[in-house]
Amino acid sequence: MDAEHASATRGPVAVPLSATVTTSSATMTASGAPTTASGATGEPGAVRATGAPRDGGLLDRFGRVATDLRVSVIDKCNLRCTYCMPADGMPWLPQTQLMSADEIRRIVRVAVQSLGAEELRITGGEPLVRKDLEVIIAGIREDNPDLPISMTTNAVGLDRRAQALKDAGLNRVNVSLDTLHPETFAELTRRPHLDKVLAGLQAARAAGLGPIKINAVLLRGINDTEVVPLVDWAVSNGFEMRFIEDMPLDGDRSWSATNVIPARDIRAAIEEAFTLTADPRGRGAAPAERWEVRRPGETALAGHVGIISSVTEPFCAACSRTRVTADGRIRSCLFSHEETDLLTALRDGADDEGLAQIWRDAMWAKPRAHGSDRVGLARADFVQPERTMSAIGG
Repeated sequence: MDAEHASATRGPVAVPLSATVTTSSATMTASGAPTTASGATGEPGAVRATGAPRDGGLLDRFGRVATDLRVSVIDKCNLRCTYCMPADGMPWLPQTQLMSADEIRRIVRVAVQSLGAEELRITGGEPLVRKDLEVIIAGIREDNPDLPISMTTNAVGLDRRAQALKDAGLNRVNVSLDTLHPETFAELTRRPHLDKVLAGLQAARAAGLGPIKINAVLLRGINDTEVVPLVDWAVSNGFEMRFIEDMPLDGDRSWSATNVIPARDIRAAIEEAFTLTADPRGRGAAPAERWEVRRPGETALAGHVGIISSVTEPFCAACSRTRVTADGRIRSCLFSHEETDLLTALRDGADDEGLAQIWRDAMWAKPRAHGSDRVGLARADFVQPERTMSAIGG
C-alpha cells in the first residue's frame, strides 16, 4: 500500500464543513499565527483560550487532524508551466531565506516525532534544483527510518539522480506531465524538455522509486483531448495517472472557472475507452478519488487512475495536510492568505516543543476551506493567494 493511502483508516475526525464550531476569539499576528491568550490550565490535553491544544497533534477547529506533511525545499523551477508561473519576472527567495538542509531535517523531525506526521512529500518549485537534495533526504531518513517519503517533481534531471535519491531514502515520486506531445509540452511549460522528463521516468522506475504517479493538469483547448491517451500510456507503463483540476494558483492571475475541466467530464472521457470501478480501499483523507481501470471486455486490472477535483468536488472536510514553504512558513491551507513563520523561531533558538506549539497554533486557525470559512474556488468573493503554486509547494 502506498503512502498516500497507508493512513486512510486513521484519517481526520469527520466533522461536516457546514457544522458550527464555537471557539474563543483569537487575533492573528502579522505572520498569521494566532496570538497566545491567557487562561490555559496547564493540564495534559488542555486547550488554551485560543482553542489550540497544548499537546498532541495538529488539530483544527473543525476536527481535522493534519498527518500529511508537505515540505517545499526551494521555490525555483526549471520549467515555466502556464498554470503555475508567469513567463518571466518571477522573484526568487534569496539564499539566506531558504531553509538549510539541517533546518529542514529538524522541522520534519518535530512534525513526525512531536506532532504525529505520518508521511512526507517533498515539493518545490522543483526539488531537483537543490544540489543538496540527497543530503536533505538522507538526514530525514536517518531521523525517521520508517517514514514514507515521496517527492513531487517534473523529472527534468531525474535520470542522473534517481538512484542516489533512492539510496538516500526516497520511496517514490509523483511526476508532473501534462502531455505526451512535444509541441504541447513546450507550449505548456515554455521549455522543450519532454524527452528529459521521459528519461527521468525511466530512471525512476529502474531505481525502484515506485509506485510512480503521473500528475496532469487539464487545460481547455490545450491538452483536454489527451485524457484517454494519457491513461493508456500510463497503465501500459505501470504508472498511475492522476488528473488535477486547474486551480487559481497561477502566476499570470488568468485563471477562470469556465476553463476548468470538471472531474465528471474527466471520468466520462476515461469511460469512453475503459471501465472504471471505485477503489475498494476507499478514499480516506487522500486528495484523489481513485479508480480501478480495466480495458473493455477484460477482467484483469490494467491499473489505477485518480482525479483531484479541488474546484468542482472539493474534499476540504477530510483534509489532513499541513505545508511548510521553502522559507519555513506554515500554511494550514493551500489557499491560505495567512502564514506562520516557523523558521525565525527556529533560528532564534526555540526548542522542539516551542516549535511544535507554534505549529499547533497555526493549524488550529486553519480555515474551513479554500483559504476562508466559506467553501468554493469559483465563488464571487474568492481571492487568489498572493503566492503561486511554485512558491507555496504542492
